[in-house]
Amino acid sequence: MKTFLSLFFLLSWGLSASAAVKVATLHPILADVARQVGGPHVEVVEVMKAGGDIHHFEPSARDIASMRGAPLVLACGKHLETYLDKLRDSVGSGVKIVEVGRPIPSLLLDPKNEIFVCCPAHAKSSVDPHWWHSAENMKRAARVIASELSAVDPANEAAYEAGAKAAGEKFMQLKSWAQKEISRIPRGDRKLVTAHAAFGYFCKEYGFKTIPMLGIGRSDDISAQYIAQTIQAIRDNKIKAVFPEDQANPKVLSEIVRSTGVKTGEALVADGTSLHAHTFETMLAHNVRVIVAALVPQ
Repeated sequence: MKTFLSLFFLLSWGLSASAAVKVATLHPILADVARQVGGPHVEVVEVMKAGGDIHHFEPSARDIASMRGAPLVLACGKHLETYLDKLRDSVGSGVKIVEVGRPIPSLLLDPKNEIFVCCPAHAKSSVDPHWWHSAENMKRAARVIASELSAVDPANEAAYEAGAKAAGEKFMQLKSWAQKEISRIPRGDRKLVTAHAAFGYFCKEYGFKTIPMLGIGRSDDISAQYIAQTIQAIRDNKIKAVFPEDQANPKVLSEIVRSTGVKTGEALVADGTSLHAHTFETMLAHNVRVIVAALVPQ
């Protein structure tokens, strides 16, 4: 009997010790960072998975049911998930929705910002929500996630802090690699023409100027006047290449290519949800290699 009870308590302790904090995520890059920070102490439920459209996604009843038991829901924030108020009502007060991007300094789409060669007038002064294109921002995000995990699971605070530190060091190594690769591009050629306004944080971190075709959401209308301005900017700035995106290849990009004769590079990963690149590491590596291939002198 004594042996049986000892075995019972040993098994019970093992089950409780291995219990992981359930975390729901609204972006696959957040899921990856949560796993890096939390390690074996977290169970990540990816509500929006790779291949999804961040600008049009909204959780279904099944998605909301999958969040049951999760004290934390990680969102990108910066007004990207327009459904968050509705989601808060659906999951109830016992679940904390964390906008990971909230404490990260915002970048405004504005022609006065030095990274923009020109900027869609209809997107002026909008906040760019694509903060995950910056390694520095990803390092901040890891710390935010570690803090939130520690609040709900203080027993493993040291593990979360260590996970965030390791993730941050990895992101800084990736930044150093990217800087080395980008240094091969002449400074005068570091201009990025993309389908929609998603690469501001990348351009700021790596010394590019940007010409986005559309606004933030990819479906924004574009005027004939702005097309003409963009074509002129491409000519005036001697742009070497324009880049489509994995989930946004607007007809206007083809029109601009026809009008200018500029080279078309491979598609970039803008929203971080590509099936083949939905972690910061895979997304950054893909984008840097594509940009370098198109802009480094042959």
